Amino acid sequence: MERQAAPSSAPVSLGQEIAQLWAEYLDCEIGPEDDFFALGGNSLSGIKIIERVAQDYGVQLSVRDFYLAQTPARVAELIEQGRAGT
Repeated sequence: MERQAAPSSAPVSLGQEIAQLWAEYLDCEIGPEDDFFALGGNSLSGIKIIERVAQDYGVQLSVRDFYLAQTPARVAELIEQGRAGT
C-alpha cells in the first residue's frame, strides 16, 4: 500500500510569498535571498511588482526602497514595516 504525503501545514513566510510573486514576473525560480538585479530584474518588472505589492498587501513601496531592498526577504520586511505604519 502506497503512503501519501501529508499536506504541509507549515505556513509560507512573507519572504517566500514575495519570491513567488517575483517568479511570476521574472520567469524563474526565486528564493527569499535572491537578488532582483542578478535575476535579470529591470525597471519595468520592478514597477509591475511594486504595483502588485500595493494591490495584494496594501503597502505602497517607493521605487527607491524596492531597488535598495533587492531581495524578496527585504521587500517582505518593508511590507511588514508598512503594515505596522512605520
